Amino acid sequence: MDEIVVFQGASYFRAVSQGQGYGLSARGLAVDTGEPKGEEFPFFRSFWIEKPTASADEVIIHALLDSPSATGAYRFRIRAGAPTITEIEATIYPRRALDRVGLAPLTSMFLFSPADTRLLDYRAAVHDSDGLAIVDGDGERVWRPLANPKRLQFSAFAVENPKGFGLVQRTRQAADFQDLEARYDKRPTGWIEPIGNWGHGSIVLIEIPTDEEIHDNIVAFWRPAAPLEAGKPFTIAYRLSWPDDAPANTVARVERTAIGQAIGPLRKQGFVQFVVDFTQTVATEDELPTAHLVASAGRVLPPVVQPNPATGGTRVSFLLDPKGIDLSELRLVLRRGESELSEVWLYRWIK
Repeated sequence: MDEIVVFQGASYFRAVSQGQGYGLSARGLAVDTGEPKGEEFPFFRSFWIEKPTASADEVIIHALLDSPSATGAYRFRIRAGAPTITEIEATIYPRRALDRVGLAPLTSMFLFSPADTRLLDYRAAVHDSDGLAIVDGDGERVWRPLANPKRLQFSAFAVENPKGFGLVQRTRQAADFQDLEARYDKRPTGWIEPIGNWGHGSIVLIEIPTDEEIHDNIVAFWRPAAPLEAGKPFTIAYRLSWPDDAPANTVARVERTAIGQAIGPLRKQGFVQFVVDFTQTVATEDELPTAHLVASAGRVLPPVVQPNPATGGTRVSFLLDPKGIDLSELRLVLRRGESELSEVWLYRWIK
């Protein structure tokens, strides 16, 4: 006997798969999250549990959601395993037009990693999730490392009919954290797979500053392009699984992002060093792929691509000259000819 899912607090719920410990949470609905006027927290007012048969391998739970801005009927189909899967069907009835709504919301915690060394800590990293992964309607994969910013940050990724997105705990080794109590290496990933076509909208990422790991400071959700109309029912269905990582893919994935000061004379000039490690061997000494790197602001020096014999993968390193800028959106992908060999790595550098 073991726990597989818990519903507790507002419309929060979270689940675990075999061998995992509780980590990030999901919610029924997010309203005005991160807005200056303050967030509204819908809550599950009532639950109904269908009595399973003796041979059933699933549990079905119905829930009534309520808030000043909306009400809704939810159905959860829960199957434990590796991974545990929750299939969710919801019909939402807005009491007002909802233009700042978050559907299929996920909430997690990110304090620091090798890409953020502002905090002094005996541990190597502290986070429930380390990145936002997206598979768009065309199958392109995006990896956005999470950050603990100095000020509230919003990011929106426009997508037509997404195939999946989630907050991922890609770092899976205990040595990567050095925390014997929290065991962040055993925290689950939350992976959303839409059922049916969701149309046009954006996957929104909100990163909130925090100095302590007790606060959930990361939120990700789907926001449809059109507001939810007052009095008009809105239906949505999706599969939320709780694996160790996002579903496997054929392209090289980002394994690690590290940032630091440049070495040598460029350090005095304020250059920032970036190192991005990919898992698969897409580079050899005889045939190196091309690193396509774009910065929205600032100047980047040509990236260096090389095999990483320590991991069996590929490393890309580059320098950013941040003179005169406060923010730069960085985009990196490995290619050979016109073929993309890796996920698209996105990063927001902030002064």
